[in-house]
Amino acid sequence: MSNPFEDESRDYLALRNVEEQYSIWPQGVDVPAGWRVVRGPAPRQEIIDYIGRSWTDMRPKSLREAMTANGSAPA
Repeated sequence: MSNPFEDESRDYLALRNVEEQYSIWPQGVDVPAGWRVVRGPAPRQEIIDYIGRSWTDMRPKSLREAMTANGSAPA
């Protein structure tokens, strides 16, 4: 059985959680709790490109908010 996360012949989804973190996910595999579909289905590379354009700050949302509340400069 091949790895469903590396199968170029299938379509994928871009998922995002409440912390605004992203994940690529194979279409047809149940989306885990706490994640929602924000793009797709689409070819694997299209989803990877979308995530690359969209996820520009790797810090979780709660950390970004805490740093802003504490007056910390963005990383």
